[in-house]
Amino acid sequence: MTRPVFFYSQIFLLLTILGLTITDWALCKDSDEGIFLFPTETIKPSTYDCKYSPEPLTIDGKLSPLEWETAKWTDYFVDIEGDLKEKPRFKTQVKMLWDSTYFYIAAEMEEPHVWAKLTERDAVIFYDNDIEVFIDPDGDTHEYYELELNAFNTVWDLFLVKPYRDGAPVTNNWDINGLLTAVDVNGTLNNPEDIDKSWSVEIAIPWMVLSECAHTTSPPNDGDVWRVNFSRVQWQTDVVNGGYVKKKDLDTGRNLPEDNWVWTPQGIIAMHYPEMWGYVRFLIDNSSDFTENETFWNLENAKRILRKVYYAQKAHRDIYGNFTTDLNSLDSIVNFTNGMAKEVEIKTTFSGYEAILKYDDSKTVHIDHTGDIWTTLKQKTLGK
Repeated sequence: MTRPVFFYSQIFLLLTILGLTITDWALCKDSDEGIFLFPTETIKPSTYDCKYSPEPLTIDGKLSPLEWETAKWTDYFVDIEGDLKEKPRFKTQVKMLWDSTYFYIAAEMEEPHVWAKLTERDAVIFYDNDIEVFIDPDGDTHEYYELELNAFNTVWDLFLVKPYRDGAPVTNNWDINGLLTAVDVNGTLNNPEDIDKSWSVEIAIPWMVLSECAHTTSPPNDGDVWRVNFSRVQWQTDVVNGGYVKKKDLDTGRNLPEDNWVWTPQGIIAMHYPEMWGYVRFLIDNSSDFTENETFWNLENAKRILRKVYYAQKAHRDIYGNFTTDLNSLDSIVNFTNGMAKEVEIKTTFSGYEAILKYDDSKTVHIDHTGDIWTTLKQKTLGK
């Protein structure tokens, strides 16, 4: 259901009276373009150092300790909304490695009842319990990849030109040629009469395919950082006539909502906010502390400031019907708490706007009305 501009005007007035911003409220709009939400600013995306594997891995789903011993487990998954919700009922962790041919991913999911129904490739796999992978190589939130698997090892791979909130065309018939996946069940699949322990997956994604729209080096160079996230969809079930059936809401008769458990939380129930995904750094020999790379994080901070301009512009258009070049008008919607925000310049373009922030003497960061974000260096565009 699309809400009228009057609705947003009244909400904005109420928030102004209360001394809040639209970011505090987490604006939600249902539209033909998808769902637009403000993610929670206080969430800090997770980081992971992905080490280089000197030998290719055997993809059989069994997570051989010898092959994976150099890779650390991520923290256990949390609810997609983060601290707003309770911890997941079952544990989930992921490991990552890479070599010159593949990006390797292993996931282990605690599960007392492993089940699956979908067997056709490119079916909507999250209608089953599943594990999902999201990859944005250059971190511009556009042209990214999604992969989903269920316990049958049925695959759904798709390519998104941009997020749903920006009117994304989805390329559902796109395939990851050369993809390797395998599932191992520690128990019995689709058997409600026993208690299972877990199921695990191994995935090898060819760099050759990821390079198609990476707009950055693929395979990565030592120290390169990509934006990545993982999601586990989990349905509550009953056993009916010897099979698994999704639990129903007693009042509506509809399926109970699925749980969404993720590596790094989004703050909202929406995975397609790539700016909230985790940071994966690919390493060969580099052993520096990722969290202390001041240059990298300062640049990311500049991008976050421009992302707030983008959020505020969307809200401004919903409230007033247009974008604006007045930073003060946007500041009344989304408070810019960082002093660097005062240096943002907004220019009109033929179809919308472009916001520009000079990061230092050599770099300038840009974002436009589509949400695309990029960096220029001495007039030469990087990553495009």
